[in-house]
Amino acid sequence: MSVNTEKNSGVDNSGGFATVEWRGRRLQLEYQWAGAAASAHPTIVFLHEGLGSIALWRDFPERFCRENGFRGLVFSRYGYGNSTPRPHDERWQSDFMHRQAHEVLPQFLAALGVEKPWLLGHSDGATIALLYAARFPQQVSGVIVAAPHIFVEDISVDSIRAAREAYQAQDLRAKLARFHADVDSAFGGWNESWLDPSFRDWNIEAELAAITCPLLAVQGEHDEYGTLEQVYGIKRKVPHAQILVIPDCGHSPHRDQPDLFSKAAAGFITSMV
Repeated sequence: MSVNTEKNSGVDNSGGFATVEWRGRRLQLEYQWAGAAASAHPTIVFLHEGLGSIALWRDFPERFCRENGFRGLVFSRYGYGNSTPRPHDERWQSDFMHRQAHEVLPQFLAALGVEKPWLLGHSDGATIALLYAARFPQQVSGVIVAAPHIFVEDISVDSIRAAREAYQAQDLRAKLARFHADVDSAFGGWNESWLDPSFRDWNIEAELAAITCPLLAVQGEHDEYGTLEQVYGIKRKVPHAQILVIPDCGHSPHRDQPDLFSKAAAGFITSMV
C-alpha cells in the first residue's frame, strides 16, 4: 500500500490518492484532508453514503472540522467519486459493506498513517463504521453514525427502488454525474446490491455487541430510507450508545439539520477527552 500525491481537478492541494491492494487488484482511492493541520483530538474519518463521494459531502467536513478544531480525512470509496471505478460487470455481493470495513478501510488508514481515528459515517458509510468498530475495537477512538443501516426494511427497499426509477427515467443520473467520474459504476454497485433479493436477509445486529468505543447514533425523524428501529436496534445491542433523533429531518442530518447535527457530533467528541 502506498500514497500517490498526484492531483487532479477533483482533489485540492491537501489531498491525493492512496493505493490499496484488494482481491488481487490495486485500487486508487481519492482522499482530502479537512480542517486543522493539527488537533488535540484523533483524526475524524468521514465515510460517505451509498451514492456519495468526497464532492457530495460538499463543505460539511471542512466546515465541521475547522469550526471545532478537528483534523478530518475524507475519501471516496472504491467505485465512487474519482476513485477506481467498479467494472460494470462486477456485482457486489451482500457482504460488500463488510469487505469495505474489514479489508479496504484498514489498508487505507494504514497507508495514510491514521491511528485510532474517530469514524463519522452516513448511511452505508455509517454501517461500514459500525462494522469496523466491531471487528477492530482497539483501533478506533469512537464512532458517530448518521442514518445507519443494521438490517433491511421495506421502506429502505422501496426508496432504493424509487431511486432506480429516477435514475433511469428522470434526472438523477445527470445530477449524480457531477460527483462521480463513472456515475454508472457508483449507482450500479449500490443499487444492484440493495435490490438483490438475497440482500433482503442482510443483518448485522449480532455483530454490534462487540463495539466497545464511544458511539453516537443519529437519525432523522422522517428518514425515507429507514425507521427509527435502526438506531433503537443499535441501543439494544450496544447499551452504552447514545441516541439522537432529530425532528424535521430526513435521511441526511448533515444536510437537513447541519447546525444541530454538528453541535451534537462535536460535543460528543470533545466530551470524550
